Amino acid sequence: MKLIILDRDGVINHDSPEFIKSPSEWIPIPGSLEAIARLNQAGYRVIIASNQSGIARELFDITTLNAIHQKMHEAAQVVGADIDAIFFCPHAAIDNCDCRKPKAGMFEEIAKRFKVSLKGVPTVGDSLRDLQAGFISGCVPYLVLTGKGEKTYATGGLPPGTQVFPDLAAVVNALLKAPAAA
Repeated sequence: MKLIILDRDGVINHDSPEFIKSPSEWIPIPGSLEAIARLNQAGYRVIIASNQSGIARELFDITTLNAIHQKMHEAAQVVGADIDAIFFCPHAAIDNCDCRKPKAGMFEEIAKRFKVSLKGVPTVGDSLRDLQAGFISGCVPYLVLTGKGEKTYATGGLPPGTQVFPDLAAVVNALLKAPAAA
């Protein structure tokens, strides 16, 4: 099974320093949903791993988060894309949970749920914590310069082997041109 793990805000949709708190605030980055469709066509199962501390901060509730994800699923389906699963952490950093990136809890849950090793699985994020959580789980980190990506790149300290691309569409171009592993 080919798997890819994507962060949501700043990778698939535009991010906001005030959080994405409603379906109307969820706006896809041009080309991101089409990139997911291309991954699907190439046999990838697309998984999202996203910190959603807006729930702990009481900026929105689980019903609103589900409505945001419903909008994302519907927009993806319009272009022939399918998101196989969404994993999220509803906690604030102060909660010190295991599921909030940069910790690997969400990635461990993905591996358990799909009964796979994450060794070599591509993970795409726009922040250092996205890349760190994937890297310690054995994933290959890809930084996109959308969302917080330019600031993340400028700050440095990326996990070893991190590849940097302008956006998700460029990551997908590179992945689909890469020779298949033996």
